[in-house]
Amino acid sequence: MKKLMILLLIFTSLISIISCNKTTTTTTTTEKVIEYALENAVLYEVNIRNYTEEGTFSAFETHLPRLKELGVDILWLMPIHPISVTRRIGSLGSWYSIADYYGINPEFGNSADFEHLITTAHSMGFKVILDIVANHTGWDNDWITDHKDWYTQNSNGDIVIPPGTNWNDVADLNYSNADLQAKMINVLKYWVTEYDIDGYRADYAGGVPTAFWEAAAIELASLKPLFMLAEDDSKYSLLNSAFDANYGFELMNLIHAVVNKTKTANDIRLYLEENITRYPSSTFPVLYTTNHDINAWEGSIPELLGDAQEAMNVLMFTSPGMPMIYSGQEINLDKSLKFFDKDEIDWTGWETSETFDFYQTLIQLKKTNEALWHNSTANIEFIRSSTSGILCYKRTYGENQVIVLINLTSTTRSTQIEYNEAQGVYLEYFTNESTELDSIVQYSLSPWEYRVYITQ
Repeated sequence: MKKLMILLLIFTSLISIISCNKTTTTTTTTEKVIEYALENAVLYEVNIRNYTEEGTFSAFETHLPRLKELGVDILWLMPIHPISVTRRIGSLGSWYSIADYYGINPEFGNSADFEHLITTAHSMGFKVILDIVANHTGWDNDWITDHKDWYTQNSNGDIVIPPGTNWNDVADLNYSNADLQAKMINVLKYWVTEYDIDGYRADYAGGVPTAFWEAAAIELASLKPLFMLAEDDSKYSLLNSAFDANYGFELMNLIHAVVNKTKTANDIRLYLEENITRYPSSTFPVLYTTNHDINAWEGSIPELLGDAQEAMNVLMFTSPGMPMIYSGQEINLDKSLKFFDKDEIDWTGWETSETFDFYQTLIQLKKTNEALWHNSTANIEFIRSSTSGILCYKRTYGENQVIVLINLTSTTRSTQIEYNEAQGVYLEYFTNESTELDSIVQYSLSPWEYRVYITQ
């Protein structure tokens, strides 16, 4: 299987490289520059600190061939900047308490190490995006002493933490200040011009005015096409002209609730149906079952999803949106990584990991079936099941069609699926067996069992 996947990866990479050269050439305040290669890209979140024993850029760089074999395209690096000492939590502090937006955390290496990582990643066909924390800074950031007016203050003139949070290690920035806005745009441009990064994941994007992000998008678009991801799922106006994608927080919460039996397959269906109309053209959600927050504060995927984890990831990779994998998820990471202190992922035996093979297979499913690409959130149609707890849907683009059937319960379910106009001869993707779907098909599905049918 791995040899076949490697060949497919090489072919897909060549197509992606060609596609990257095909970008739109005009930009207005309401029109984003989109790289066509984004349409089937898979995002991978990188926890540099805990990725290796060394916790450095150079040590992570040695994993790039493995990630290339896995098939991911965009590497999102959690914040790489120096971390504030004042009010620090834990021995190393939060990545999101920024001491210097222009600096590099010496814990990870120096500027030459970072530049080498970016250059190497680009040479292998990866895109690299950085985490930008625009809503707040650490308490020993020079801006606090040099530009106190750039911060939100109470009636006594004291700088405050972000309203409505308990984030005591960070100070809230005041975006009513035009000088602050100009400086933050300069920060965003700096990492593109100096290190050729390919975009940003904007932490707590909704805490910053949409107008700022739109102004920043115009400035950044003049440099190169970038991928912009907002950590937000409440302000869809952020997608009008500033961001390409936002977070699928709701779907992530729903799948955990389904496992805990407080939500059902029908709730997931309602969410996916609602997404059809709430995403502007060429924008989409990023879908995931875990990330750094989920892993650190709620538990590992084996702990949270158990036997349902494969089914839930099939859902993520076949629903409209860009799928994301977190560091270690591809080898079934079974522990919570420390957030404020050093920890380490054990990569021993990844070469024979069945979980690695599973995600590699899912990624190829995504890349080789245009019906699953995230250039549109509208191409999903639900197919009737006679039994609750069963989710069945098809996605279609031209002659390419994918049908997904998942038992989203912990019990065996007998059901009848009415395929009607979707009937025909398909290939079941995971078993490679040819299957004829009549207008009505009877199934007995084991707990969390899934089937994926593709056109031959």
